Amino acid sequence: MAQQASLKKSGEGDGLRLELSGRLVTATLVPLVAEFEALPARGRAVLDLSQLEALDTAGAWLIARTVARFQAAGATLEVTGAKPALAKLMARVGKAGRPAELPPRERFGLLAFVARIGGATIAVFQQAVDMIAFFGAIMTAIVRVVTHPGRIRFTALVSHIEQVGLNALPIVGLLTVLIGIVLAYQGVDQLRQYGGEIFTVNLVGVSVLREMGILLTAIMVAGRSGSAFTAQIGTMQVNEEIDAMRTMALDPIEALVLPRIFALVIAVPLLTVFADFMGILGGGLMTCLLVDLSPAQFLHRLNDAVTLNTFLVGLSKAPVFAFVIGMVGCFEGLRVKGSAESVGRLTTQSVVESIFLVIVFDAVFSILFSYLGI
Repeated sequence: MAQQASLKKSGEGDGLRLELSGRLVTATLVPLVAEFEALPARGRAVLDLSQLEALDTAGAWLIARTVARFQAAGATLEVTGAKPALAKLMARVGKAGRPAELPPRERFGLLAFVARIGGATIAVFQQAVDMIAFFGAIMTAIVRVVTHPGRIRFTALVSHIEQVGLNALPIVGLLTVLIGIVLAYQGVDQLRQYGGEIFTVNLVGVSVLREMGILLTAIMVAGRSGSAFTAQIGTMQVNEEIDAMRTMALDPIEALVLPRIFALVIAVPLLTVFADFMGILGGGLMTCLLVDLSPAQFLHRLNDAVTLNTFLVGLSKAPVFAFVIGMVGCFEGLRVKGSAESVGRLTTQSVVESIFLVIVFDAVFSILFSYLGI
């Protein structure tokens, strides 16, 4: 049979002192409930637990409820002398006993709609400001490592080039071959109506070299490598590894961000050249099959249809797209806070933002090249 708990009282009013001893557990709790409820809730009282041998959740709940009753009456019941384990249990029970905070009621109607639009606009504006500040921090770090090349982390740079470039060759090649085949098939199908199916070579050459090669490469890199950057840095953020780096006077932008951005700026142009070749290969094979051209005739026609400028126009976008993808991926990774849920949400957001910005910059390039007559 469990040893009974006992409550000794001395003094009154502000001098009321209570001493609890024995084992305050479920089996011994019932006789003490009435005594606790009969305590006068006024002034300042002290409950000494230094002689308490054991306590379970039910006993801790009884103490927490008594403390809450004193507080509700404007009085104070100070609990002292509890052993660390018992104090920890009472803290947990006291915290769990608080009424849960209900989420604010969702409002409907025109005003609520306007408020949501306004809130979303402010959030987008704030994020744009933060991203511009992050861009400034990256440029400052680039100047620092360029003036002091010894600060460049070549091992991390080579590792990231392998991950974002070499390992991406199969998926980029397969995708661009298929897109080249689709372009050629649709081009022949439409141009044949006007007797101009031979111009499919021009369509495939210009489309792949000027737009599709770099655009598909950038989208694949954003989905594959940009998301990986966010997840990697976000996980380090959750594990407080980045805070530890700052404590050791290591700059996370130099150590984590720059190697990834440099790797993308080097690898994406190379991937674009590979994508251009594979896209032309797929489009050429389909064109030769549908238009009855020999490979030599296709290449001769392609040489007449495209110029070196066509290739360079597409390739010139690659470093810009690579920088944007790397910056967004690292920026969202550093914004991760607290949990794996935050990592997943910001990883998805990173991919969406990267692809959106790539398409925006592609449109800007198109307008610029049109204005320059290129």
